[in-house]
Amino acid sequence: MIIALTLILVFIIAVYGFMQQKSFGKRPNGERFNRIKASPNYKNGAFHNISFTPVMVKEANFFKILFSFFINPNKKKFPHSPIPTAKTDLLNLDLTEDDLVWFGHSSYFIQLDGKKILVDPVMSGSVSPLRFTNKAFKGSDVYTTDDIPAIDYLFITHDHWDHLDYSSIIKLKNKISRIICPLGVGEHLEYWGFESKNIFEMDWHEELKLQDDFNIFSVPARHFSGRNFKRNQSLWSAFVIETPAFKLYLGGDGGYDSHFKAAADKFGGFDLAILENGQYNPNWRFIHCLPEQVIQAAKDLNAKRILPVHSSKFKLALHDWDEPLNKISELIINENIGLVTPMIGEKVNLKDSTHVFSQWWKELNQA
Repeated sequence: MIIALTLILVFIIAVYGFMQQKSFGKRPNGERFNRIKASPNYKNGAFHNISFTPVMVKEANFFKILFSFFINPNKKKFPHSPIPTAKTDLLNLDLTEDDLVWFGHSSYFIQLDGKKILVDPVMSGSVSPLRFTNKAFKGSDVYTTDDIPAIDYLFITHDHWDHLDYSSIIKLKNKISRIICPLGVGEHLEYWGFESKNIFEMDWHEELKLQDDFNIFSVPARHFSGRNFKRNQSLWSAFVIETPAFKLYLGGDGGYDSHFKAAADKFGGFDLAILENGQYNPNWRFIHCLPEQVIQAAKDLNAKRILPVHSSKFKLALHDWDEPLNKISELIINENIGLVTPMIGEKVNLKDSTHVFSQWWKELNQA
């Protein structure tokens, strides 16, 4: 008994010590915490979704699901060959172009109206505090932080490890002018050395007016947050970028709910919606959309085109690595919605709706 208790104590101390690393960030305090407490979305010591949102459905067995990650015999959990990629030179883009370049999963670069935007950059090869786990698929890490130009606006949708990567953020620090993030996430960023004057934290339904009619809106998402055991101490958000000629919906992570229709009612539809489509499972459908729900969300948003993200780089669910793109491309056939499916690194002209994309994931499987 004494030996067992000693081992448990040593384990607890080791875990506590490990979690003191700077990469875990910091819980909001001071004036920031006072602002959080005043938010209508913060109740009983945590942020909440619009609708009741359990992480798992009631009938799910957490330990059975966890066990499945290790014993699942599925041979298509990972691609059998390196992910095919392109390599757009972001440092020398024509500033008159409106372009998007996807880095895999939920990281991407946008150039819009001359502004350079970076969203949820993860370029360290892993989405875990244990760097040897949850590693990127072979070939998918074609971009490093050295390939990123000076950034006008860095968007962080929430503080999960696969969206807020400490190593990448630190390496990009001197390239970032301003950061736009949900309420509470700024505490991590200040702790990591970013100046508070350059951090714009937004609660849902807040607006940030920028120069030249370049406006940002924070809108609800249905998800959760947390980099350690205590969840929902910072907010999670989707964002709308509105210019005189273009409306863009940055969905972040989240399950299906009424907020998609509410965004369309407010903004009148979108030229492009970037929606998560991957790392899903029926057992956690409240926090990650299933493919058919992605289609419904796009219809609710009145989106002309969608870019499905949150796939093709990391293995965070039990489905085949290529299932998200296979399913979304099948489900959208009879819908009047354009599907944007670039390879990692392929340049997408935001104003060109005639671009036909290859089904590169199928070509990989046929190779």
